[in-house]
Formats: sequence, C-alpha cells, structure tokens
Amino acid sequence: MGLITSETEITTAIPAARLFKAFVTDGDTLIPKIAPQAFKSFGILEGDGGPGTIKQIQRPGGAGLQFVKHKIESLDKESMSMSYTVIEGDPMLAKAEAIAVELKVEAAADGGSKGEHITTVTPKPGVEVKAEEAMAGKGMAMAVLNAVDAYLVANPQAYA
Repeated sequence: MGLITSETEITTAIPAARLFKAFVTDGDTLIPKIAPQAFKSFGILEGDGGPGTIKQIQRPGGAGLQFVKHKIESLDKESMSMSYTVIEGDPMLAKAEAIAVELKVEAAADGGSKGEHITTVTPKPGVEVKAEEAMAGKGMAMAVLNAVDAYLVANPQAYA
C-alpha cells in the first residue's frame, strides 16, 4: 500500500502573519489556553524551537491519547511554513512508518489568509491502513485552527 495523503485548504479573514504567529510561533502557549479540553500543554524536550526540536504535546486526562511527540523538520517564519513528523504517542504509528505534517499560510487578496494543511502517512510494509484511520488527527488540527481563528476575531489586538 502506498502513501496516504490528505490536503486541506484553509481560508480566514485573519491576516496571514497574525495567524501564523498565533498558531505556530506562539501556539505552544495560546492553544492550551483556548482549547484546554483538547490540550494540556506543549513543551520542548530537545532543541531551541527550530528544525530538529522535539516537542511533546500533553492531552488532558481521560482524553484517550495522553501525549504525542513530534520533531520539527522545517520552520520558516518568513515564508510562514513549517513541517514536522510524529515520532511517538500516536496509535497510528503501530501501522505507519512515518506521519508527516506540513502547514503553509500565505496572504490572500482580500487581506486575510489562505493556506494548506497536508498530512502524509507512510504505512509499514504489508500493513493495510484505511484513509479514515490515517487521517483521524486531521479533524483535531482543523478544530484547533478554527479555535485560534475565533480567538483572533474576538481579540483583534492579540498578535497584531
């Protein structure tokens, strides 16, 4: 079985630099505040926050999945893009050799932003992975992005 890729396009009225700063640059602080039911904390285990950094995301007790670790592969604040690989904690890793995520945000003509969120799952040899199970985390990512968007709309001075 080959790669399973899911691409989601996003659009928002929030300017691209402001959205990237809130979601990516300061997301470790902001996201647990605005989505405590889904995220308890984000912490750096190794590195300085740039490429090569390993982060652990703690989930609240009783949320099923208790933590996920990922490694930042690239982070470019100027082009407002980042990529990371999931390295531990995700139950999908029992079936997958790799889970890679890419995020890119850019300015839209109307002053807001557009972007894409791409998740690619590489199944282990001989293991069948259904697209639905490979993309189980996609809904969570979109819910968090929507929460950040709503926070920025309600707080126009935040990350301005």
